[in-house]
Amino acid sequence: MPELLWKAYIDFETAECEFERARELYERLLDRTKHLKRARRVFEEALNYFRSSAPDLKEERAMLLEKWINFEAPSGELGDVSLVQSKLPKKLKKRRQVSTEKDGSSRIEEFIGYLFPEATQTTNLKILEAAYKWKKQKL
Repeated sequence: MPELLWKAYIDFETAECEFERARELYERLLDRTKHLKRARRVFEEALNYFRSSAPDLKEERAMLLEKWINFEAPSGELGDVSLVQSKLPKKLKKRRQVSTEKDGSSRIEEFIGYLFPEATQTTNLKILEAAYKWKKQKL
């Protein structure tokens, strides 16, 4: 029953657009109840959201995975930590040219990019598809 009260409080904060407070309340609820399956489901839903609805938010997705690993580590179940670690992205140092509006000059800016494992799998599939199409055209 206390979870229903917590949920009502979280729903109230969400309705008032106090998302940060709602997140804090939800984290406190998970800390108190220790429902691992429910917490993992929340992490999976958030990961699916970043994957499908917000693919441009790669840094936030990487931060979510780091939080998930920090959550799994104290529970002692190594299989779950390795499962989450397999979803971690590779950090890539990239450069891009940025032009300034005042004088029209440009400079090179370095930034950290993220390459997620499923992105590399899809590029491999694209290469295979292109090779298959080429082979069909040749025959």
